[in-house]
Amino acid sequence: MKKFLQLALVAVMMLAATATVSAQKFGYVNSAAILAEMPAMKAAESNLEALQKQLQKKGQGMVEKFQADVKVLQDQAAAGDLTPKQQQEESVKLEARQAEIGKFEQDMVSDLQEKRAELLKPIYDSVNSAIEAVAKEGGYQFIFDQQVLLYGEEAADVSAAVRAKLGI
Repeated sequence: MKKFLQLALVAVMMLAATATVSAQKFGYVNSAAILAEMPAMKAAESNLEALQKQLQKKGQGMVEKFQADVKVLQDQAAAGDLTPKQQQEESVKLEARQAEIGKFEQDMVSDLQEKRAELLKPIYDSVNSAIEAVAKEGGYQFIFDQQVLLYGEEAADVSAAVRAKLGI
């Protein structure tokens, strides 16, 4: 009798587990395609590109001026217009400017990364909110990104619903 109760209990637990697994609803989205279609994303990328070009132009100007000053110093040194002490002083100044250029380049990369995060965060938040809303409305327990999905039936693709939520 004890064995029968144990077997019955195991059978009931297996049925409950099977029912729970079969009741779960999964979906997936192609977030990269959705982001690419968003006008806000295109505007953000355009702003970032303009900022990058502006910073690169400024950096290029610094480099060109530095190179011209190095050439002038070399010409003056070759012509004997500078004393060794003056040459050393000018070399120290040029080394300091070279370090400034290097710092500018590092700051430029950092600034671009910060601006990118600042511009893209609200866009990512809106997409995530739309995905969450679609999940709740559709009764999905899980929604995966298509990029990490090995297999998925097209019926489980909720990208169109997310696009509709976002108005694209």
